[in-house]
Amino acid sequence: MVRDLKAALPEAEIYVYDNHSTDRTVTIAREAGAVIREEPHKGKGNVVRRAFADIDADAMLIIDGDDTYDAARARDMVNLLFEGPYDQVVGIRRQAVDDAYRAGHSAGNKMFTWAVRTLFGHDVTDMLSGYRVFSRRFIKSFPALSREFEIETEMTVHALSLRLPTAEIEVDYRGRPAGSESKLRTYRDGWRILGLILNLTRRERPSLFHTTIAGLLALIAIILGTPVVIDFFRTGTVPRLPTAVLAAAIMTIATLVLLLGYVLASVMHMRREQSRLMHLAYPAPRVTAGRVDTGDSPLPAGNPPPAGPSAAPQP
Repeated sequence: MVRDLKAALPEAEIYVYDNHSTDRTVTIAREAGAVIREEPHKGKGNVVRRAFADIDADAMLIIDGDDTYDAARARDMVNLLFEGPYDQVVGIRRQAVDDAYRAGHSAGNKMFTWAVRTLFGHDVTDMLSGYRVFSRRFIKSFPALSREFEIETEMTVHALSLRLPTAEIEVDYRGRPAGSESKLRTYRDGWRILGLILNLTRRERPSLFHTTIAGLLALIAIILGTPVVIDFFRTGTVPRLPTAVLAAAIMTIATLVLLLGYVLASVMHMRREQSRLMHLAYPAPRVTAGRVDTGDSPLPAGNPPPAGPSAAPQP
């Protein structure tokens, strides 16, 4: 992977993050010319979080280190980022061989992508792709809170939430080399991704989330309270007082949940404004006379000048 990336992007600095590797990954990567960094906390999300914090570059390309993605497309992806200019370019996986996806992964990817498209927007085709290029302003406005393989979901929702300009490009995707084993666990990581989608819905779409819960509670209250109201109009009494109290309490809770959703929506709006301003603090990358021009850097005095493109294979 390091050799392929050097051939595609000879001007890039290649970083390999050692995330408690137990084989000869570090030795082989260093011999191939990569810069080795260590992240003691296990998980792909922790590695991406560390890389985004440590590396400053005009463009950052991340790619899984398992040789499943076509590294030769790195040049096309970086060029597209600058020519847009875009804040993110996603490599849409195209199966180069029939067994590129493990059983269940393709269906799971389609299901999660459909869920995110429905909840957050339609500008996403392959939500779980691990082959992406980012601008500096994307990296510096992205919180990177995920710990493991749900990091791609967080990246996708971040771009959709702030409506960041994103492009997609098809890349070949093949099976892992013989003797290589994926760290992705279909069911465990699938549940983690689903949980993250629900949590991001609660955080990013509080009105929708709380309105749905309030509606369900109100429906339960109506189902419980309707017979009580009918009895009252028919007999003038409330023979099922506990049911009436329960229905009234559930309806009160539904009202509070609905109001909470509107309050959190206002807070979310202010948070998006702050994230947008952080994003705009960095200029868009652009190409001038055939070379990359990053404009004036917002970094404080004393910092090193912006670096060129960087590629960071993940463990």
